Amino acid sequence: MNSRFHRRLTLASSVTGAVAVALDGTVLTVAQPTLQRDLHATFAQVQWTSTGYLIAVASLLVFAGRLGDRYGHQQVFAVGILGFGATSAAIGFAPGIESVIGLRVAQGVFGALLQPATLGMLRAAYPADRLGMPIALRTSAIGLAAAAGPVLGGALVTALGWRAVFFLNVVPALVMGVLALAVRGPARSRAASGGLDVPGACLLAVALVSLVHTLVGIPEAGWTTASTLGLVVVMAAGAAFVRHERRTASPLVPYDVLGSATVGAALGILVAGSAAMLGSLFVGSYYLQEVLELDPLQTSLRALPGAVMMVLGAPVAAVLLRRQGARRTTLAGMIALTSGVLLLSRLDRASTAVSIGGGFLLLGAGFGTVMVTATAVLVRQASAESAGVAGGLQQTAMNVGPTLGVATATLLMALGTGVDMGPPLTALAAVSALGVMLAVRLPGPPGSPGRIRQESINKYGAGDGS
Repeated sequence: MNSRFHRRLTLASSVTGAVAVALDGTVLTVAQPTLQRDLHATFAQVQWTSTGYLIAVASLLVFAGRLGDRYGHQQVFAVGILGFGATSAAIGFAPGIESVIGLRVAQGVFGALLQPATLGMLRAAYPADRLGMPIALRTSAIGLAAAAGPVLGGALVTALGWRAVFFLNVVPALVMGVLALAVRGPARSRAASGGLDVPGACLLAVALVSLVHTLVGIPEAGWTTASTLGLVVVMAAGAAFVRHERRTASPLVPYDVLGSATVGAALGILVAGSAAMLGSLFVGSYYLQEVLELDPLQTSLRALPGAVMMVLGAPVAAVLLRRQGARRTTLAGMIALTSGVLLLSRLDRASTAVSIGGGFLLLGAGFGTVMVTATAVLVRQASAESAGVAGGLQQTAMNVGPTLGVATATLLMALGTGVDMGPPLTALAAVSALGVMLAVRLPGPPGSPGRIRQESINKYGAGDGS
């Protein structure tokens, strides 16, 4: 097959898969109140339509990435997107809330197959030094979907009911899934033909399920004994996972990923950045609607500069990444993101639309930049044979970060007056500042001595210290 055509098809598949997941999350949020009324469900049951999906996704992402490394990302992507579309359609016909929850969990399984493959396919199709722009276009598409989702979902729910939103992804999923199965990609390397490390996958799943379940429970119940026990389980399972990975012959996360300081820094940046971004959006939306008494449309318009900057800024970030290197570009993005959080933390009843929009603009510009640079570093750093695992880790960070951010904001709002943006957003700015510190560990500009040395360390190890 013509390599240019295959790259374009791969990019289209990656963007479609990422947009399908982004749209699904945003339109569900809009549809939940109507769904609750129509199915006579409790608030807790409706929350489980999101929680069940999130737990299924978070627990399986890395293992799904490993499946792609072994059996081919294109094949795993096809199964994932076809299953995602099929379960989405089934939810649209679901007779009751129990069926919706069960189907959302199943959709989470297919989403876990789909998401790492969207990055693994890009790593296989593009040279490592040309990944920046494809990842930027993927990021822009996610930002556009996130901005358009509430508007589109609201229109569909108003005109046709909540079931209509679940049919949005069916046709695109069918088309891209069939193309992925029908079109033969380049020959796959056999280097990743080792075992799947099921024990490692189970240990990681226990750690991630416990973490997500604990974080999701904090907004409703606050910090409890169960929360403490959940974190103990997370630490115990995480320590057992690391110990197992270092001893097994075919680890779930290969050493070039698990042992890389650069990969660790990139993952930390994604967690910190997404926690600050989504936590700030949560607090900001609450403040604008409950304190300033804006309606949902007015709130969306105030936050719109953030979505616009994320869409437009991602390609600019790819250019800066190529010219200035990951360290400088990520530092600029994290500083912009932190500044946006701090600016929003100073809002009060007298704040104008300009000051509010300026805070969201910095959020979008910073977060879009960080997503492009940290993701590119993560996918580049891993070998082509470990690209699926790297993609799974990236998606795990992007699921855990927002959950952490919302839990932190909710807990601090509950401890305070509930209307003061200062404490929760100051805490989120501190989380974002951790990403600033981690950014200095990323590679420098192309050709710099520090970057050459870091690449040498990542490739050959730290040596014996002589």
